[in-house]
Amino acid sequence: MTINKVSSRGGWALIRSTWLSWMQYRSFFFILAFGWMIPPLIYLLVWSTAAGQGSISGMTRGAFVAYYLILILVNQITYAQTNWTVGDLIRYGQINKVLLRPIPPIFDALASEFAGKVVYLVFVVPILVVLSFILKPEMDLTLFNALAFLPALVLAWALRFFWGYWLALLAFWATRADALLALQDSLVFLLAGQVAPVALLPGALKILAIILPFRYMVAFPVEVITAQLTRPEIFTGFAIQAGWTIVAVVLYAVLWRFGLKRYAAVGG
Repeated sequence: MTINKVSSRGGWALIRSTWLSWMQYRSFFFILAFGWMIPPLIYLLVWSTAAGQGSISGMTRGAFVAYYLILILVNQITYAQTNWTVGDLIRYGQINKVLLRPIPPIFDALASEFAGKVVYLVFVVPILVVLSFILKPEMDLTLFNALAFLPALVLAWALRFFWGYWLALLAFWATRADALLALQDSLVFLLAGQVAPVALLPGALKILAIILPFRYMVAFPVEVITAQLTRPEIFTGFAIQAGWTIVAVVLYAVLWRFGLKRYAAVGG
């Protein structure tokens, strides 16, 4: 109990100090967040223009606007930028200082995650509010969908974070592990509803999107709150999302354990 309390207090202190550090460079992170917004905004304009006064597969212009504005928010919340730094810490031996702290090393990544979300959202949310007034999204929001959105969003973040983390931990064995993170981002872009909503993807890509974990990192929470899914489809999606999250956490735990042993052996 005492160790847990110390870890918890230390973790919150680390989050606060990281946030204060990030706020000193907030203009850089605002630019970074804006860059993440550009691709979804482009496809928002493409699909809303294509829909015009009609609809595409049942989605009107206003529905596309709502979908992509929410997708921008979900993408900002779930994107795990800290995964890109893990490999560098391992390769250059800087992970030593993390290992010496009296709290689990995962707190370091989580501190950067939570601090980053606060900084990004301070910039992103006002922009999305302004865009919603200009573009006039249309969405049939129900209480069930609103309530289901929250756990879908939390699981989407957890899945994306731990999936990227276990890929980053491959740096214990390979110097180019970051290439797999780049591949993951490409698959998220293609299969997680950014190029087009999953329902509009051609047959093979749609099947891959439903089976693989990438849709559940971004698109699934958006589909839930925009009422694109039936209740059975939502529950099935939760099961798949939770299953992939468990796989990601197990892979993270296994790779961290064996990777740390290899790191200690090589580093003496």
